[in-house]
Amino acid sequence: MRLFRQPARRKLRIIPLIAATYFMVSGGPYGIEDILGGAGFAKAIVILVVLPFVWSLPTTLMIGELASAIPAEGGFYVWVRRALGPFWGYQEGWLSLAASIFDMAIYPAIFVEYLGRFEPSWTAGSRGYLWSLLVVVVCCAWNLRGAPAVGEGTVGLFVLLLAPFVVFVAIGFWHGLTTHVVVRWGRTGSAASLSTAILVAMWNYMGWDNASTVAQEVENPQRNYPLAMLAAAMLVAVTYILPLAAVAMMGISVANFSTGSWADAARIMGGPPLALAVVAGGAINGFGMFNALMMSYTRLPLAMAEDGMLPRALARKNNRGVPVVSVALCGLAWALALNLKFERLISIDLILYGASLLLEFVALVVLRVREPDLERPFRAGNLAFATALGVGPATLIGYALYATRDERLGGFSALGFALAVALLGPVFYWLTLRWRTRSLAPAVGD
Repeated sequence: MRLFRQPARRKLRIIPLIAATYFMVSGGPYGIEDILGGAGFAKAIVILVVLPFVWSLPTTLMIGELASAIPAEGGFYVWVRRALGPFWGYQEGWLSLAASIFDMAIYPAIFVEYLGRFEPSWTAGSRGYLWSLLVVVVCCAWNLRGAPAVGEGTVGLFVLLLAPFVVFVAIGFWHGLTTHVVVRWGRTGSAASLSTAILVAMWNYMGWDNASTVAQEVENPQRNYPLAMLAAAMLVAVTYILPLAAVAMMGISVANFSTGSWADAARIMGGPPLALAVVAGGAINGFGMFNALMMSYTRLPLAMAEDGMLPRALARKNNRGVPVVSVALCGLAWALALNLKFERLISIDLILYGASLLLEFVALVVLRVREPDLERPFRAGNLAFATALGVGPATLIGYALYATRDERLGGFSALGFALAVALLGPVFYWLTLRWRTRSLAPAVGD
């Protein structure tokens, strides 16, 4: 009798993991234009230099430890559930999935914003929505090919996206060094514009935990996760700060900088060819971030379904290990959110994401206390250091809550709306428990 062994599935390697993490967090300098416009060069550089140490580094250290110690599909949901129990695990999953509705609507909007700079008529009227919808459909199809396909494709997108900025930075620094431009580092702006700059910077530096949800599809996760977190963190900071410094060295005014203004700066620096390349990179940014984040978010319903917290159908996989039902339903939910306004999305996303992130920092400390013998290939310092890691992110999340207190979403407070969404988590958990109890109850007469 001849036996056939099923070939092992390919897994996500270190370079594709770094590229995917980069897109889950950043996707290049696109999105930081509002920081420049709201804060000016000097304050923008300070914000972009300081935030990685207060916001990103603690998060990457926390994720490096937990992802290497518990490399499970579902990532941060599994960590919180293991540390704090099923109720808080459910809240972690709910907060992250709810945040994804507001987060994922942003990236097709960025794609359309830059596509319209090629030819405004392409995205005029309802065509903009159709392009956004196409991004969702194409990314669903790409994700059905598996995490390695997404990660490897992301490496190519990474090179294409950043290539114009290599030229951009070279021209800016060469101009500054040879012509000795007087840079107007300061800019008088309102407290509101500075606050917006900080919030946008926080949004541009968040999402490090998203790569953790595909842990079972990563090669040697105990080694590769800590390395990928630190490498991606350095890449993100460098690719934010260098283009900003290049604009300063060119002496370009950023008084009216906003989303899409990199193309205007590129036109001044290198003419229409460089501007078109930067515009193409902007479209790649929106597409690449949506594609990478889809890979991450769709693993949450899978893990929750396997735990009985969602219908079992959501755990159904294809022959590449992709949760096909989860991909389809998440894609549909994100498509329905495509018309939400960009500015309001950031504040709601920050609030919901911030709450889930704090649960992860709590899980880090609780697991240190409850499971001191858990094998940790990477350890984020001693217990006191691990406990202190959450202070900076918690402070910034508190600031985000305060700064968005007066924002409105239609006729509602954006803060109140986000809190209402968060409070639905316990309600749905209770409904889930009742559904499970009824489905497991014996029939009458048994």
